[in-house]
Amino acid sequence: MTSSTCCSSIIPSQLHNRVSIRRITTNIIWVSPKSLKVQKTKEYHLKSCFSATTAAANRELRGDKYGVGDKDGVIIVDHGSRRKESNLLLNDFVAMFRDKTGYPIVEPAHMELAEPSIKDAFGSCVRQGANRVIVSPYFLSPGRHWKQDIPSLTAEAAKEHPGVTYLITAPLGLHEQIVEVVNDRIKHCISHVAGDAEECAVCVGTGKCRLYHVES
Repeated sequence: MTSSTCCSSIIPSQLHNRVSIRRITTNIIWVSPKSLKVQKTKEYHLKSCFSATTAAANRELRGDKYGVGDKDGVIIVDHGSRRKESNLLLNDFVAMFRDKTGYPIVEPAHMELAEPSIKDAFGSCVRQGANRVIVSPYFLSPGRHWKQDIPSLTAEAAKEHPGVTYLITAPLGLHEQIVEVVNDRIKHCISHVAGDAEECAVCVGTGKCRLYHVES
């Protein structure tokens, strides 16, 4: 079985416009990261802030011609880290992604250094009833991991599940909403340094988000 790499992201020219689902585009609802409520446990899990109405509306996308269906499994895969807190952030993102989209089968995976692996996540999707697995790299750029490592690991995982198809999407790349994410992160860190905001879920407990003074 060979892997299929695809890039099917559709970016609306006006993010605030409401677009009919029948036109095979999505009405993107942006929720600013600063509006997320952070539950300060040692696992740094985030509380879901998405309403039931939003989740129900997004579940309608599964009826779209190119949407994710009930028999599709989605794997969000990052690089993986030896730092436990970094790996737990992927779990938080997957939980938010699942809540917002309403997709029934969504699993986290790490390319290396941590569990669950791509193989573990692939098997979990199949056990939940997926007959197609969509692997979405949680990476910014289309580097070697996207071109070689993730396809190789996914192909190896698929060998144990004959009859199950899969595809590997493009990484995040250039997307208008990433501008909003980066800008929001910058503003939050500046407000934290000024003493007007707590550490975000990424930095909490590290003490890294601070001003550094270089001695002259």
